[in-house]
Amino acid sequence: MTAAEPHLDVLTRYQWDFLTTIGRADPAAPVPWCGRWRVSNLVVHLARIHHWAAAQARRQQETPLGRGPFELPRLYADCAAELRETLAELDPDARAWTLLDDGVPRAEQRGTVQFWHRRQALETLVHLWDLHTAIGEPFEPGAAAWIDCIDEVATIMHPRQIRLGRVEVPEMRIRLQTSDAVEHWDLVAPDEATAAATVTGPARELALLAWGRAMLDDPQLRVEGDRVAVERVLAAGLTP
Repeated sequence: MTAAEPHLDVLTRYQWDFLTTIGRADPAAPVPWCGRWRVSNLVVHLARIHHWAAAQARRQQETPLGRGPFELPRLYADCAAELRETLAELDPDARAWTLLDDGVPRAEQRGTVQFWHRRQALETLVHLWDLHTAIGEPFEPGAAAWIDCIDEVATIMHPRQIRLGRVEVPEMRIRLQTSDAVEHWDLVAPDEATAAATVTGPARELALLAWGRAMLDDPQLRVEGDRVAVERVLAAGLTP
C-alpha cells in the first residue's frame, strides 16, 4: 500500500489475498490471539463483517446470513464481492451509517460511504495478518499500511470506545511513536494531561499492539515513562 493508493483498490487486493489463502489453510488451525477461534471462525467473521458493512454503506439493515455451516471459500467470495461492488457503485461522498456517528447527535453526524473504503481495507489487513500468521506464512504489506492502521485506531476506534462508554478516558497522555517512519499519535487524554509514556517501535508491531495481536514486552517495542499506565490503557482496549 502506498499513501496515494485508493483504499478501494487496497481492499480489492487484500480480499483476493484472503480468498486465495483460505484455500491453503486448515479450517481447524487455531488463531490463538483471537481467543478460541479457528481459521473457520476467522473466515466467517470477516465474511459477515463485509456483508454488514455493505448494508451500512447503503443505510440498510443487513439480511442475516444464518448460522451455517458454510462452504468457506464461497461464503467469503460472495460477501467480499457484495462489499466491493456496493462501494464501487455508491458515491463515496454519499451519507452512510458509520462508526463515526455512534453516540453522536444527528445534527453532528458526518459519516459517508468513503469511510467504509478505509475501514474495510484495514479490517481485512488485520485479518489477513491473522490468517497468514495462523498458517505460518509471512505477510508484509509495508509500513504505510500499518501506519494507516495505527492512525485509524488513534483517531477513530479508540475515541469511539471512549464515546460509547466502553473504556475510560486515560488519566495520562500516551504516545505511539514509529521507529521506521517519522509518525506519532497521542491517544485521547484530558487537555491538562502531560505525556505519561511513549511506546516506540516499528509500525507493524505498534498496529498489532493496538489490535491486541502483540504484547508490550515484544523486544521490538520500547516504553519510556509510565509503563503501568500504558498497560492499563491497553488492557481496557483501544479497539472493539
